[in-house]
This record gives sequence, structure tokens and C-alpha cells, in this order.
Amino acid sequence: MTPSPTALVIDDEIQIRRLLRVALEAAGYTVHEATGGQEGLQAVAFRRPDVVLLDLGLPDLDGREVLRRLREWSEVPVVILTVRDSEEEKVAALDSGADDFVTKPFSTLELLARVRAAMRRAHSTNESPVFTAGKLVVDLIARCVTKAGEEVHLTATEYALLRLFIRHAGRVITHRQILREIWGPKAEEQRQYLRVHIGNLRKKIESSSKSPLIQTEPGIGYRFTGTQD
Repeated sequence: MTPSPTALVIDDEIQIRRLLRVALEAAGYTVHEATGGQEGLQAVAFRRPDVVLLDLGLPDLDGREVLRRLREWSEVPVVILTVRDSEEEKVAALDSGADDFVTKPFSTLELLARVRAAMRRAHSTNESPVFTAGKLVVDLIARCVTKAGEEVHLTATEYALLRLFIRHAGRVITHRQILREIWGPKAEEQRQYLRVHIGNLRKKIESSSKSPLIQTEPGIGYRFTGTQD
């Protein structure tokens, strides 16, 4: 029998912890709890959870500091829980290594979907060198892209973007992260430049605007869904 996945909830609000325990256990997770940042870091080391749900507003350490320390030695998927709805807060959390974020109050269905997506990404680190999404096939070894059997001609920049998205499929990537990775740190504020390249890439690889491969997270960045009809 496959063991149930384990989730660690790091949140100082007892009501939130109860809500998450009920939702996660109903979805088949074994749930552990921590009420502060230090306790949470110790619990990650001791419990080795499959996913962490981390509140940013903790009493002893800011959630971003917890995340920063955690990323020094662990790649466990982390979904941020926050009442801080500003784009700056979300971008900072993602840049610090979070896999996703959910703003309180949240839908438990949305939360569970984001948790599953974060875990899928973690489990696909040894993914096949051939990526498939509907009619799109990307051979990362041959550097060949086809759609419905026809070769898709991408520029070097478009291919670099596509490869970056595939590597982070399911995860929000901020504008700053993409610009820094593709063009270097001096390009971090060139968002309009990025939008042009993303638009061109979408036209070449997507089959339908109704099921986009590249989803826009307004003011934050993009999410590569990895699926399309």
C-alpha cells in the first residue's frame, strides 16, 4: 500500500490549522502542525513532509525568513498562506523559493489543487527529456519542438523561455526571475520586452486561447500549466 502523503502546516492561527487539517485529511494527507517559524523548521527536519503550507505572519519569524532558511537545505514544496494581498509580497515570497501562494480567506478546493500541483512539480524533477502537452512535443535533448507533427521554429530566446517554463511547470515564475534567468540581472525591469517574447511564443506553441499553456499572473509573472487540448 502506498503511504499517504504528509503535509506540515506552519500557522499560528488555530482556526486555520483546524480548517487545513480537516481539508487535507479528507483528501488523504497525514497532517502535522507547527505554530511558529522555529518549530516549523524543526518539524520539517524531523517529519520530512511532502509539502509545507507556510503562513507569512508568524509570531517569532517572518514567513519569508523561514522560507529563506528552509531553502538553504531543503527543496520541499512550499505553498504560502497569507493575508498580505500585495503583489510585492507575493513576488518576494516566490523569489525566496516558494512554489505557490494562496491568499486568505481561501477556497479549500483551490488550496488542494495548488498543493497537488506543487507536489507534482517536486516529483517530476527527474522528468523525461521529452515533454508533451496535447499536440505539442518538445525534445529537450534534440532541442526540437513540434506541434501536430509539424516542426515549430523558435528563436533562441523563445526556446530558452520554453525550456525554463517546462523546468518549472505548474509553478508561478515572477517577471524578475524570468528576466534574470534569460537576459541577466541588468534586465530585471524590462517587463515590456518580456511580454513581446511571451506573446510570440504563445502564438507558436498554443493550440487554443481557451486552454493556454502559459497563464498570466497579473502583476506577478507567469504559470506554465503543462497541459492543453
